[in-house]
Amino acid sequence: MTASLNNIVALLTQQENVTVISHRSPDGDTLGSAVALGLALRQAGKDVDFLCHDQIPQKFHYLFAPAPEWLKRKEDPIAAAKGRFLIAVDVADPKLMGDSLQALSDQIDLCIDHHKMSVEFAKVTYREADSAATGEIIYTLLCQMGTTITPEIAGCIYTAVSTDTGCFKYVNTTPRTLRIAADMVESGAPASDINRWMFDTITRGRLELQKLALETLEYPYDGRCVTMVISREMMKQAGASGEDVEGINGIPRQIDGALVGITIREKKSGGYKISMRSQPPVDSSAICAVFGGGGHVGAAGCTFDEPLECVKEKLVKAVGDYFTAHGIL
Repeated sequence: MTASLNNIVALLTQQENVTVISHRSPDGDTLGSAVALGLALRQAGKDVDFLCHDQIPQKFHYLFAPAPEWLKRKEDPIAAAKGRFLIAVDVADPKLMGDSLQALSDQIDLCIDHHKMSVEFAKVTYREADSAATGEIIYTLLCQMGTTITPEIAGCIYTAVSTDTGCFKYVNTTPRTLRIAADMVESGAPASDINRWMFDTITRGRLELQKLALETLEYPYDGRCVTMVISREMMKQAGASGEDVEGINGIPRQIDGALVGITIREKKSGGYKISMRSQPPVDSSAICAVFGGGGHVGAAGCTFDEPLECVKEKLVKAVGDYFTAHGIL
């Protein structure tokens, strides 16, 4: 069922043992939001734990400085969650919790999320599809809880809203987003450091991978769509990690004239993971929904278990169909 923020505050007040869960391949929003909420609940006297299917990327470790024990991966996460109040944060679909946490998908007590395309799976859900980041919702919730916004919590919220808006460049950025960011800076968030860590620092592996990926660029529809491929062989050759890939997903959309940028990444298990970015008036989530995916208007994704050329053909056709239907071609 859905609930108001007041309902959520009352519900959280009744809990003693809480586990906050982020989605797999964690980004700044799911981690910043989860840690901010966890710190606030701990401030309220709750026993708080944290779960994520994947290892936390090194660049986000600063978020966990007040609770480094949350970084330790559980040998048996299902057992660790037993008997606790489970909160999924920024999770639009239970499949996004990852294989190690799938058994918990029907046990989630509360989901707090901002995705337009989503699956109802928690006992209680609070969703604001017009929020640029789940971090915006968490900030409002913490204010209603009476949480003291410490510099550590402020840093978490700032990370959440800045990363999900591309450092406030994406179309989802609103006046509310900027006001929250300003509030977090006033509360002690190290904004300049976070901006440097998130947006101005790259690894050598990412740089080498970027060089290889740029050679795969293709420009359908006179460059209004741009595709880029990242293979496992390229990853190996560059010495790159999954974290490095996330840093270059946005390159195709940055090219002048591109309305849609598509990164096609080969998965370790086979098949391909698609990261789609778009400029107005294109809705990435609508295109990815054709293939069972989803996300945001400006950033969405889906997966394929087919050969690369087939994947590219289907994606480019779907983009063309969208262009035609909306008078872009």
